[in-house]
Amino acid sequence: MGIIQIEKMEFYAYHGHFEEEQVIGSHFLVDVSLETDCSKAAQSDNLKDALDYQKVYRLIKSEMNVKSHLLEHICKRILDRLFNEFDILDIATIKIRKLNPSMGGKMDNVSLTMTKMKK
Repeated sequence: MGIIQIEKMEFYAYHGHFEEEQVIGSHFLVDVSLETDCSKAAQSDNLKDALDYQKVYRLIKSEMNVKSHLLEHICKRILDRLFNEFDILDIATIKIRKLNPSMGGKMDNVSLTMTKMKK
């Protein structure tokens, strides 16, 4: 078993409950951790036997471009697509941070982490 981590992917997107958030947009950071059996890829040294993390990045980027009101909705969409796309994926955890959220006080970010396992 191996864990692939892609950390601090940066996106500017238009997610949020309030209309201003969906017009003005905000900066987001995304981390993903992917647990998979790496033994075949380790033996073959062939990308076709591995979980292609460039495809993972493009999938996440695509989903970050789709407006949502809630971080929960974005996380679920990304997790569902990851499991639909990669049959060698066993467990995925995603963390999305919204930087400088407009919550009436000074803070770096608000974040949500969700995990999904293969059924």
